Amino acid sequence: MRAGVHPQAAVGFDRAAAAYERGRAGYPLPAIEAILADSRAAPGRTLLELGAGTGKLTSALTGSGARVIALEPVAGMRELLAQTAPAAEPLDAVAEHIPLPGASVDAVIAAQAFHWFDPVAATAEIARVLAPGGLVALIWNRRDERVAWVAELSRILDAQAGDVPRHAQGEWRRGFDGNPAFEPLELRSWPHGGRPGRDVILERVASVSFVATLGEEDRARLLSEVGNLLDTHPDTRGRDDVALPYVTELFTTRKR
Repeated sequence: MRAGVHPQAAVGFDRAAAAYERGRAGYPLPAIEAILADSRAAPGRTLLELGAGTGKLTSALTGSGARVIALEPVAGMRELLAQTAPAAEPLDAVAEHIPLPGASVDAVIAAQAFHWFDPVAATAEIARVLAPGGLVALIWNRRDERVAWVAELSRILDAQAGDVPRHAQGEWRRGFDGNPAFEPLELRSWPHGGRPGRDVILERVASVSFVATLGEEDRARLLSEVGNLLDTHPDTRGRDDVALPYVTELFTTRKR
């Protein structure tokens, strides 16, 4: 287990990296365009992505021509990252201890990851490595629980979540709110959807860290329960074109 990585993330994401790549949604084009524009991503600029995972956002960042340093401490994730975003520079490190010089990057970005970090230690490191005026962009795909079957899916998952860190808890904001090193956080959001397919949704569930760390029988039981939901709910049964709906949330701030 990698020191400095939450145990659920260290085990779960290493074990479920392939499911993560197959089941997780990318990000809507307007959100990607906002990150690229706000960071002024271009050749000669340096972007640091924290918790890059399997590269769901990374390849869009490298496509700008900017230098992209992709920090990812989980070996299974980093292995897939090398395949999906070969132009990025992988960095085996944690957000709380970034092995880069001060004021050496123009933007810091985290996709579906910042809630895993120690919010105070990570923001202190971001403030150190980020150039004055540099962008911080934090993006999440959040399940749209206004949809009835998605609310039921969340009920199934919440029963297994325990005390694992989650974006919805808002603890991740603690390092930014009131921090004189940063401007106030700003939020933009977009509707979004994953790829359609019953198997895609099951892979999405299998990629959840606390699902991946369950014993084999318990994991199979939970996936069977989700499959039964898809097979019986009036909005999903008999359909293989169902996609998991999301609300994509992009939080941005700048270093003062």
